[in-house]
Amino acid sequence: MGEWLKDKVAIVTGSGGGIGRGIALDFASQGARVVVNDLGGASDGSGSSKKPAEQVVEEITKAGGQAVANFDSVSTMEGGERIVKTALDSFGKLDIAVTCAGILRDRMIFNMSEQEWDDVIAVHLKGTFSVCKPASVVMRQQRSGRIINFSSTSGLYGNAGQANYGAAKSGIAGFAKTAALDLGRYGVTVNAIAPMAATRLTVSDEMQEAAERRAQRGEKEQDSVSGPALDQMAPEDVAPMVTYLCSDLAANVNGQVFLVGGGMISHIAPPRQVATIFQPERWTVDGLIKAAPSGLMKGVENPAPAVKPAS
Repeated sequence: MGEWLKDKVAIVTGSGGGIGRGIALDFASQGARVVVNDLGGASDGSGSSKKPAEQVVEEITKAGGQAVANFDSVSTMEGGERIVKTALDSFGKLDIAVTCAGILRDRMIFNMSEQEWDDVIAVHLKGTFSVCKPASVVMRQQRSGRIINFSSTSGLYGNAGQANYGAAKSGIAGFAKTAALDLGRYGVTVNAIAPMAATRLTVSDEMQEAAERRAQRGEKEQDSVSGPALDQMAPEDVAPMVTYLCSDLAANVNGQVFLVGGGMISHIAPPRQVATIFQPERWTVDGLIKAAPSGLMKGVENPAPAVKPAS
């Protein structure tokens, strides 16, 4: 076993499977004591089961590590507080909080229900806050800690049929950058990961069918991200970068977003100005009609151009 996280106590939400499981196992292999949190629901958030979290705890303990299971939902503040309390009650402290828990309720925006919107926002965006708020109180008082939030390429670049998920994940990237400013002075770092991996969410039948429908309509997949094919990227591939960011060696890495998948890790630059048009006085609409196409929007493509209805 390694020692990069020796004597650290970590929470990993959504760690009963997929990326979260890989992180929990990697943390334990580096000496951390881990709270394995998972509601044990389906990919759409329905149902619950203690089995996924218990199985990961069993894997860790059989390998000589220390872990306890927690089955609370991150979608309520009470659930987030109980997750943090589990770490404090079981191991006496908290050094690391990783928020992986997530669900999907994909639907085109014109078909999406209020419930589908609310459920995804509750688990991803509120679920990040519900854990990070009580964790930050502990970490601020002890003047040390690591928080890793999980964004997504859907939040950074957009993805058809995922307005709820994309909004939540974009919000999480902004949350991490802002929380980093709030907590950095206390020795606490907050960073975000946008993972690329084959999990039950990314290679589900629903996701495959959606991709096929887009292909049939002639829509191009978002090409903002280059790298290995999704099915070549295992969930466990994300864990080493998370472990590094949670180690003492990454004490000065704060408020950053990283794209991680397979053997590829990219530092994502914050949104920045890429083209500007300027004049001393206020722009008029007539002036913009003349200047915007050749200046502000030169070379910019419509990611989803209109398609003529089939006759």
